Amino acid sequence: MNTTHQPAGSFTVLIPARLSSSRLPNKPLADLAGLPMVVRVAQRARLSQASRCVVAADDKSIVQACEAHGIPALLTRTDHVSGSDRLAEACALLGLSDDALVVNVQGDEPLIEPTLVNAVAAELQRRPDCVMSTAAYAIEHMADFLNPNVVKVVVDKARTALYFSRAPIAWWRDGMASMAGALLPSPAPLRHIGIYGYRAGFLRQFPRLESAPLEITESLEQLRVLWHGERIAVHLSTLAPGPGVDTAEDLERVRHLLMRDG
Repeated sequence: MNTTHQPAGSFTVLIPARLSSSRLPNKPLADLAGLPMVVRVAQRARLSQASRCVVAADDKSIVQACEAHGIPALLTRTDHVSGSDRLAEACALLGLSDDALVVNVQGDEPLIEPTLVNAVAAELQRRPDCVMSTAAYAIEHMADFLNPNVVKVVVDKARTALYFSRAPIAWWRDGMASMAGALLPSPAPLRHIGIYGYRAGFLRQFPRLESAPLEITESLEQLRVLWHGERIAVHLSTLAPGPGVDTAEDLERVRHLLMRDG
């Protein structure tokens, strides 16, 4: 198979887009100030230093919407069980070499910061010992720390992920007493941001790896990577990311923000 080699330091943004969504049907095509959401995401990602930005879709209507606005898009299979599987197919369709860097920007993040995309790519570029990179930022509120829908991560000295969890980690010895005063542990716990950098060779391999017991327990796909002994580098961001879109309420919130900011 012919492979496409990227210049040193360059990377490709891949955006998985699935038409069906239990909480928000046809989510990639939802209107956001006159543009489909997936187009908004791609336009934001294009402001990064990526050499190209491609949508990996499961339906022709998404591909057509992207192409109508000058966004490259690939039609992938409809039976993928996860976004990672969809991106693995996209890597094959694009003919990316094993050492090519790919950043997975979620298709429901229309306010993604381009600088965050750059940082995740740069983190993986500087860490040849890691097959993936991601991002996190300090949690400021106890409610987020205790919320199982807010994924936490703990890292080592080199900012390599040790574990991801829906539980409040790291938990401190006097935690119950501190909770009564709504005091977070120090140093501040880290909230995981759902953006990933990959080496394309590992991304193609990932869907074939055995699922991990911890991954099934926590419903966190990235734990499969750690369970198989691979490393994930973590960029520590100083800013919280913009809101994603999972529900109709989220959609209205982002519409309001876009109207406000023009």
